[in-house]
Amino acid sequence: MREFLGLDGYQRPAEGYFSWQHLTFVTGLIVIMTILAVFLGRRDRRNPAHNNQVLKWAAILIDGLEIFKIVIFSIRGNDPWAFLHNLPLFLCSIQLITIPLAAFSTGRLREAALDFVCIFGLLGAVLGTYFAGNNYGTYPVMSVDNVVSGLTHCISGFCSLYILISGMGSMAKRDLPVTFGILGFFCVAAYIANIIDDCNYMFLSRGDGTPYDILFNLVGGHPVVYPVSVVALFVIYILAYYQIHWLCTRKKQTVAN
Repeated sequence: MREFLGLDGYQRPAEGYFSWQHLTFVTGLIVIMTILAVFLGRRDRRNPAHNNQVLKWAAILIDGLEIFKIVIFSIRGNDPWAFLHNLPLFLCSIQLITIPLAAFSTGRLREAALDFVCIFGLLGAVLGTYFAGNNYGTYPVMSVDNVVSGLTHCISGFCSLYILISGMGSMAKRDLPVTFGILGFFCVAAYIANIIDDCNYMFLSRGDGTPYDILFNLVGGHPVVYPVSVVALFVIYILAYYQIHWLCTRKKQTVAN
């Protein structure tokens, strides 16, 4: 257990990014995530009260796992301020806040949170498992660093698929400004935190072994062009997601009529 938690430092070498161990582990998580989301989503499509219960449990689980990870990091690094390097300011870790908002809030804030989880949850699940080069190139696959990261990313992906399949998401045009507001708030907070604490929240400073490295290298790591480009990609992705959803919804309505 101490080895799994890395309390004495990992004695096992990292199996490596895109190793068969990495791919087997994350593929297993993705398959379980998808099966659960499809089964529960189809079951609860006509039961809004039950829908919310599923999201509440997901919110409790994802935040509980993240708190556990931060506590372990604090113990093994003898650093009571370890949480400062693990703030929910990555695109995927924003779900630590938006999933609870989707589960426990009401009104337009809840609608926008549901949409945000729906839009970014599945993307985060894929990027944070298959393309987490920094993690899987540094730590053993079966370690607290990678197991907790894999679980939290897949909980986000589960919530995204579950919201889609159960029909909870509205994707209403009126909620688009709120969705952009959520993204903008976290981008600004991440940018400030990166300057203050030399972190890389929202990957606004560098790529860190992720596909963002392509963009970073493309613009030569420019301190202004790179972060602006990252945010622009987020905005484009949101608009594209909304547009595809509206087109699919309109098509279904046309077929029904």
